[in-house]
Amino acid sequence: MPLIRIETLIAAPAVVCFDLMRDAGLHTQSMKLSGERAVAGRMTGLFEAGDEVTWEARHFGIRQRLTSRITRCEPPHLFEDVMVRGAFTSFTHLHRFVEVTGGTDMTGGTDMIDEFDYVSPLGILGKLADALFLKRYMRNLLLNRARFLKTEAERRQAR
Repeated sequence: MPLIRIETLIAAPAVVCFDLMRDAGLHTQSMKLSGERAVAGRMTGLFEAGDEVTWEARHFGIRQRLTSRITRCEPPHLFEDVMVRGAFTSFTHLHRFVEVTGGTDMTGGTDMIDEFDYVSPLGILGKLADALFLKRYMRNLLLNRARFLKTEAERRQAR
């Protein structure tokens, strides 16, 4: 069961970062490379606990659909979504937002922590895919989204 963990320091308050993470429209903007868009469930606004959304995107040249349910939403510190239907056997994506009060990199802001825990389909073939390319692909997807959110949060904070 691969676990991908990404930490991103953001010069903006946790409440700003938290709301950007759960914004359906901003999610679509951040995933332009794969053409990801909401096609069912909550398609606009801020995700709340209990919401479901079905995303459609193109990965590896194949159009795919994946439905996630928001299982935890504890503003402004924790947000969790779990796949209920899709290509993976399972996944849980935990987003944590920890206030930062100082340090050499910034004088305050948020440490955004993504933990993506997943099981690939197809048993041993899925494990081979993880080792060869899938874990790296998913990590890059999450890194790109984190960079997008960081840029957007800091842009809004600078206003």
